[in-house]
Amino acid sequence: MQPTLVAVAHGSRDPRAPHAVEALLDRVRELRPRLDVRLGHIELNRPLLGDALREVSGSAVLVPLLLGRGHHVKRDLPASAARAAHLRTRIAAPLGPHPLLVEALYDRLLEAGWTPGAAVVLAAAGSRDPDSAADTRRSAALLSERLGGVAVVAAYACAAAPTVPDAVRALAARGHHRVAVASYFTAPGRFATQCAAAAPGPAAAPLGAHPALARLVLRRYDAALAASMAGDQRELATA
Repeated sequence: MQPTLVAVAHGSRDPRAPHAVEALLDRVRELRPRLDVRLGHIELNRPLLGDALREVSGSAVLVPLLLGRGHHVKRDLPASAARAAHLRTRIAAPLGPHPLLVEALYDRLLEAGWTPGAAVVLAAAGSRDPDSAADTRRSAALLSERLGGVAVVAAYACAAAPTVPDAVRALAARGHHRVAVASYFTAPGRFATQCAAAAPGPAAAPLGAHPALARLVLRRYDAALAASMAGDQRELATA
């Protein structure tokens, strides 16, 4: 049997967030109907990750619906996996950075009314972890390439600088008077709403159930499985 895919969402008090995540996972199930796909939240929404893992048997791959390396990916997910002693668990990489993620960002910007030549602020939640910031900056660089080389600046809702308003002002000081905000969020929530409100022009919706994001979830799942199998083969070869 294939290991269960346990998608790990952050959780939000915004009632739209769980619906957005479930819609994304419905797309994942459509792409791979025989795969057992479940959801667990780090906080705020049910099922919490620990409860979700208790309902799984055999093996599971935890796929974080998070967009970069940070405390949740580095600490919370391994801790939850360790507590699920009845399972053989693997943890996939976060969704970003990746070209499929950039395709989703690009489409959401077009839907919001972005026009060629306009600069973009890539608005993310923010983290004190330097790896998380590096991942966001890498996504900003990839998005800039996808948009034909326009200026794309990473900005944050908290815990890192610059803020979205500061990034907008900095772009204006450089002569960029048409600025859109790209939402580097999987689902709606307080930070996504806060960042969109600071947009002087078009503000893209969160990534939600974009088809490219569903494909990326499966890419991360498959890559984690492949890495695990390669590790098993190395162990057998040295046994």
